[in-house]
Amino acid sequence: MNRGFYIILAAQFFSALADNALLFAAIAMLASLSAPEWQTPVLQQFFVFSYIVLAPFVGPFADALPKGRVMFISNSVKLVGCLAMLLGLHPLYAYGIVGIGAAMYSPAKYGILTEYLPHQKLVLANGWMEGLTVAAIILGAILGGIMVGPAFADRVFSNGDIPGIDLWIDTAPELAVACILILGAAVLMWNFVEKRFLLRSSHYITTEHDAAKP
Repeated sequence: MNRGFYIILAAQFFSALADNALLFAAIAMLASLSAPEWQTPVLQQFFVFSYIVLAPFVGPFADALPKGRVMFISNSVKLVGCLAMLLGLHPLYAYGIVGIGAAMYSPAKYGILTEYLPHQKLVLANGWMEGLTVAAIILGAILGGIMVGPAFADRVFSNGDIPGIDLWIDTAPELAVACILILGAAVLMWNFVEKRFLLRSSHYITTEHDAAKP
């Protein structure tokens, strides 16, 4: 496996980690808004609904552009959804925007493997991708649960050295969303590094195939 593959794995892991941590932050946000109880189970459906509606379109979109660019655009959409939730958009709609980005991201995360690896390694690469995604789902649930808890919020709010923390963040759910927003921004920057690396190493597959020819 080359270095680009591990860059992809890291981007996918932290992207999935942020998505699943945000789910718990959004649930806590609904509770802080005293939203009706039926909105909590519907929240996840807003995310899944994006996959269903966009299924016929995200594949052609991913094929029409370089996969690194698609992943960058997709994570930008997810970042917009997270920011919108922090700025006051209802969590159902904001998490739906995140779902749109996730639906756009999904085909690209597998298609990009063919741009880094020869076909003999794709089965192993997909196994690693799926395994890390499952790990990110589990750890994202744990991380989200910790960040919306009172202990984490009390520890952060009691630290008066963080500039602006008491000006635009008032509750534990808002703090959790803000932390996930920072994580999402880091993922977006990682995608930028990933995209530049792909451009610099785009000759890899050709070189591998040429070397394999008799």
